[in-house]
Order: sequence, then structure tokens, then C-alpha cells
Amino acid sequence: MGSKNRLVAVLEIGSTGIRLLVAEIHPDGRWQALDRAGKPVALGRDVFTTGHVSRESFLECISVIKNFREFLRSWEISDADIRVIATSALRVARNRDIFVDRVRLETGLIPVIVEGIEENRLMYLAVRFALKNDLPLFWRANSMILEMGGGSTEIMLLRRGQMVAAHSLKLGTLLIDQALRTGPSQIQERYVTENIRNTSDILSSDLDLARVRTFVISGANAAIAADQVGANMNEHCGIITREAFIEFVRKVQSYTLEECMEKLRMPFWEAEIFIPGLLVYRMLLEKTGAAHVVVPRISIREGLLIDLARGVDPALQEEFFSQILASAVNVGRKYHIDEVHCRHVARLCMILFDALTLEHGMNRRERMMLEVAALVHEIGMFIKASGHNLHGQYIIANSEVFGLQREEMDVIGNVIRYHRGNGPSSADIDYISLQRAERILVLKMASILRVADALDRGHSQHIKRISVEKKGETMILHTEGSRDLSLELVGLEEKGGLFQDVFGYKIVVS
Repeated sequence: MGSKNRLVAVLEIGSTGIRLLVAEIHPDGRWQALDRAGKPVALGRDVFTTGHVSRESFLECISVIKNFREFLRSWEISDADIRVIATSALRVARNRDIFVDRVRLETGLIPVIVEGIEENRLMYLAVRFALKNDLPLFWRANSMILEMGGGSTEIMLLRRGQMVAAHSLKLGTLLIDQALRTGPSQIQERYVTENIRNTSDILSSDLDLARVRTFVISGANAAIAADQVGANMNEHCGIITREAFIEFVRKVQSYTLEECMEKLRMPFWEAEIFIPGLLVYRMLLEKTGAAHVVVPRISIREGLLIDLARGVDPALQEEFFSQILASAVNVGRKYHIDEVHCRHVARLCMILFDALTLEHGMNRRERMMLEVAALVHEIGMFIKASGHNLHGQYIIANSEVFGLQREEMDVIGNVIRYHRGNGPSSADIDYISLQRAERILVLKMASILRVADALDRGHSQHIKRISVEKKGETMILHTEGSRDLSLELVGLEEKGGLFQDVFGYKIVVS
């Protein structure tokens, strides 16, 4: 008997409303949206003004979630198949933990706070699905993907289909709207212009915006623009010419709230933040060389649905890991890493990792994390050669790599810290603050990285390739390349101790 279709629901607690998506997932990974609903809540107004979710918003949110939960009973969807996610407003709310606990107690559902970088990942999945193969330019040329919410804007930059950078910026429609209410239109335009200038400076350090050829925007305001002046690219995606989009924004910029509601047939809660989002999109578009605006009519709710439907799709997972690695390399390039050395060390790390599968017990994602650490292990040299492992940990702690959670970045930062010098100790706050399982990961990854780094001690790639042979308590590294390995042997003498402590093997080079 084959598996049955599965009914699931995704509930998103956003800055301006709570939105629901009901879908059916087929055993082969296909899915179909069956129902959608949304209710306004003033969560963002609260949080971005006071830093807290107010008692009134607490009660309003819980009431809406309870109503949606009852509605889902009519679909016979179990609580186990309901995913509740929360975005920027709850991310920054000081009483977010109390809110999550209260929702759990009152409704039985547990909201998961989606961090900005995870929101980027879900948005990437959704955009990739919506574009299908209908826009080859997206994979060939430089692209920008934006989704503007009430409290943040998620931005991804891709160079010929490869991820360059992902940013979660504190630039949201509600935040802008609050500022825009305080002055005449000239001040409003200037406020947005200043924000866009600052944002453009951040983005231009990653990719020349003038070379961006595909401009992808998502959200309710973008969908309205596509409906008004665009055309359908496929059932999930609209497309607007650059000129038509800019003209549409200039036209609606003078609309009152009432005119937005009447002429564009939108509810009040969308109308009041409609224009700020479009202004940001227009100003960023004008800094690019894109001839069209692409509008996927989907959101992170669909991104999460794709995640649920695909499960562990090996092909999708490998493509995603390649995007994470591309993003990591671009972070390294900003700090002028020796890319040839770092890539070589990463390759040696992967050989050692694969040879020690039984000993380390790490999974495919942890293999990718080790590769990221190897690719940027010398990033701290940008600050100073002396103590560059400590400087590297600091840079990673203050950087974003597409697709990696903050906890994973903390592990990678610690691996970089211990790729040289003394091993971890109970006096190292950043290390002991990790969970026990994460500390063990750091030990395993750092010990492998230390060996791989020692094998290219002179940054000259004398050792071209290695193969691994295990004999009793000895691990023999058979090398191809230069016969003079004196520098590498000194490096192994310095760095091999942690590896022997962790895995029990003494390393011998042949």
C-alpha cells in the first residue's frame, strides 16, 4: 500500500497579521494549496514602539490562533501537522518567550521564532519553486531577491545563480510608516532615500548593484502591483517591466489611505503600509540594471511547505549546501582570505572527514559546516596575523552566511578559534556556553581542520592529494606531491595532538 496524502497547515504570526495556509502534500513531494486566510493584528505597532507585545495584542493573537485552530479541526488536521512560525515582530519583542509559552498553554501549539537568515532560506525555496524554469536569466546573471515585512527586509544577492550574501535588515514597512507620519512628503521621501542609501552601501560591498539583471520582490504590495500593471509568467509568478513598475509607484504615492482601499481593493491593515514598501522597492530597483520586476505570488509559508513536502531531498539538499558554501566564500573574500589555500585545506578536510565516518559519527550537514569553517578559517588575518584565530571567531560572530543558523555559526566560530593554538578549556566562555553536543562537534571538527591546515603549512599546496590508511592506533596519510614535506611535518607536530586526543590515532605521513 502506498502512503496517503497528508493535510498540513502553516500559521505565520507576522507584524501586521496572522496568516494561514492549508495544503495537501502528496507522497512524491508534490503539494497543493487548498485554503488561505488572514486576520489583522497590531503586533508590530506594539513591539516597534514599546519593545513589548502588549496585553491587548497578546489576547488578540491568542484569540485569532484559537479560531484558526478550530477552523483546522474542520479539515481534520492534527496539531502535529500544524506549523506555527513567527517573524520579525516577535524576533525583537523582549517578552517573546512569555508570548510563546502563553500560546502553548492556551492553544497547545508552539510558535517557532524564525530568525532572519532562516527566513531568507525559506524565501529562497519559495522563489526557486515559483520561478521554475521560466526565467533562465535568474540562474545566468546577477539577481536580487527582496521580501519586505513590517519589521525587516530580507535580501539575497546571487552572482550567476550562486549565493553571494544574505541580509536581514531592520527596514520594515511599519518602521518606515511610523517615521513617515511625522512630516510632510518631502521629509518622507528623504527619510526613505537615506535608508536606501545606507542599505545600498551594505549591499554594494557584496555585489555591484548596477550589474543586477533580475529583480525579484515578494509580498502583498508587490502582488498588487503585478495584478495592476504586470503579466503572468506562470501560475505562481508575475512579471512587470521596469518602466511600468516605477510609473505605478509614482502614481500610487499620492494616494490617500482611502484611495488605496477603494481603487486597489485592499483592507485597511494592508493599505496603511502599502506605499512605504513600494517606495523601497522602487528606489532599490533604480539602483540596479534590471529590465523587469519578477513577483512570485508566494511567501515563506510556501517555503516552509516545500520543506515539509520535500523532506530530505538529496538533490535539493546538495544544491542548498552549495549555496551555503558560495555564501561563505564570499564572506571570506570581503576579508581578503587566501582563497587558494582555504579551498585546498577544505578539500583535505573532506578527505579526512570521509575516511573517519565511523569514528566521528557526524552527518552530512555537519560535514558542510566543517567545510564552511575550513573555507574561512583564516578570515581573522584581515585584522592581524597574530591571534588571527581569535579575530576570525569575532568576524564570524558578526557575519551572516546564507542558510546557517546562529547556533551553527557559533559552532563554526569556535572551530575557527581552535584551528590553531591551545585547545578548548573551561575558561573559554564562548566554548563552555555551547551545548554539550555542540562542544563535542567543535572538538571533532577543530581536530580535523588542524591536521588539514598543517598539511598546507606553507600555503604552497606541496601536498596535492592524500589517501588515508588506518592500522591499529596509527593513521597513515599517503601523500602525492612534493618530496620535501619538512614544513608540513613541523605543522603536524604542532597541531596533531588534539586529533590524537579526540580520535585516538597517531598520524604518520608517508
